[in-house]
Amino acid sequence: QVHLVESGGGSVQTGGSLRLSCVVSTIAYTRRCMGWFRQAPEKEREGVATISVGVSTHYADHAKGRFTISRDFAQNTLYLYLQMNNLRPEDTAMYYCAAKRGGDYMGWLHNPSQTQNWGQGTQVTVSP
Repeated sequence: QVHLVESGGGSVQTGGSLRLSCVVSTIAYTRRCMGWFRQAPEKEREGVATISVGVSTHYADHAKGRFTISRDFAQNTLYLYLQMNNLRPEDTAMYYCAAKRGGDYMGWLHNPSQTQNWGQGTQVTVSP
């Protein structure tokens, strides 16, 4: 059983920053695409950013220039990060770490249904 565990969410004011982290329980996922998705109340889950095994990245338009996705492998553990700067109230949502087999990390961003594994989510709230 693979576990993706997020942390780092919280409440900030407009213009603030947060860094989300995700720990993956199996090193086999070093060979999978990873990504961050989010879901606001009464809205569909949407892509934020994805990263390939070769650390190529792809961002949703709303994240470009403000968010940075990265991945690291240390001490036999895979980590996924999302640095979020200049946060806006419309960024308020539950943020999910995700993993997918295969190489289409760009198409995956726009098709969350392709995800094989989800974390439990971490809440981000941005106040005006």
